[in-house]
Amino acid sequence: MDKERQAKYIEHLQKMIRIETVSDPDCGSSAENFAEFRGLLWELFPALKEACELREFDGALLLRWKGSDPTRMPVLFMNHYDVVPAREEDWKYPPFAAEIADGKIWGRGTLDDKGGLWAMFEAANELASEGFVPAADIWFEADCNEETFGTGAQAVASWMQEQGMRFGMVLDEGGDIVREPISGAKGTLARLGKFMAYVDRHQVFDVDMPHPVAEMLKILGQYMGRTGKVLEKAGKREKALARLLPAISSAAGAMVSTTIAFTMCGGGEAVNVIPSEAWVIGDMRCSHHQGQESSINAITKIAKKFGLETEVIQREPESRLADFRGEAFLLVRQAVKTCIPGVDDCTPYIMTGGSDARFFDRLSDQCIRFLPFTIDTEQLDSIHGINECVSVDTLVPAVDYYRFMYQHV
Repeated sequence: MDKERQAKYIEHLQKMIRIETVSDPDCGSSAENFAEFRGLLWELFPALKEACELREFDGALLLRWKGSDPTRMPVLFMNHYDVVPAREEDWKYPPFAAEIADGKIWGRGTLDDKGGLWAMFEAANELASEGFVPAADIWFEADCNEETFGTGAQAVASWMQEQGMRFGMVLDEGGDIVREPISGAKGTLARLGKFMAYVDRHQVFDVDMPHPVAEMLKILGQYMGRTGKVLEKAGKREKALARLLPAISSAAGAMVSTTIAFTMCGGGEAVNVIPSEAWVIGDMRCSHHQGQESSINAITKIAKKFGLETEVIQREPESRLADFRGEAFLLVRQAVKTCIPGVDDCTPYIMTGGSDARFFDRLSDQCIRFLPFTIDTEQLDSIHGINECVSVDTLVPAVDYYRFMYQHV
């Protein structure tokens, strides 16, 4: 039976990957591509469409699956259907061909985030076709420009705020199921150059250990031998471990400190002309304990040492930490341990990238960022990189995860 389900799931996800929905304004897909994709969704998931009320916000989709108990707080499930660009010449397989090789579907969006959207809708479509009615109202949001400005999700969130809506939990894309979450666990040209090198080599932002990270290390410590004995006492050694994590890996360090990645630069206009000015753009992810203002002040102070000016190009809403002892996380943990084979435990995690959930943080006290796909290190690195792929063996458990969630909210 699982093989039959897997074959159907592969076919559905392949169709979704093959429609190019790049939201980058400089190399974006046509509006027709996005319209074609929305049409495909209702071809693949007709029972879901039939069971739901549908609204559109400039391409962002909002569906309401009415529950049987009006006294229960509604819940919101989110995933987006736009993707980042992909240059075909860099890839092992064409990024929008959705080819199958080595037990994986290869293509842009398999993990970020059409795969999540597919699993979310596939599970709901199955249950709807079986006549299932959820206890609480279930809302689905699917944005079309999460990878750029998130204006669709912003419009949806604004409308919900105007309606006075609140959610018991919000579930968006985020962490995955990995075998090594952190290393060791069984997871002006000259001045600008000096400035970037300095920031890269020094800890310029405050370091602190958030409670969810301490809990994560405590759980992971059980699987890390002698090193784990130290991590199991993370709650008692927060300061020391917080300073150590950036040396273990950049992903681990990003959970205890603000980070900045220099993504674009420019200045010169000709090969034989010294530029009168140059610039570099840094993408900053602000930690919860330091926040935006303090993080901006810290990088501005360093820039001034090198005679550089700074300007904030764009600000995003700051998100709060969810309670890992709360109902939402505990339900996700139960669903993972029930539906995903071979999982020992489910730990708290701080997502180090921005997702659309940041716009809904004021609508719920419990925003959980997680996708039920089992991935390895190479797959983790392929997100926003090259050769993005998802294992076909993780598709059935992913749908089972969402089915469990819908049946227990």
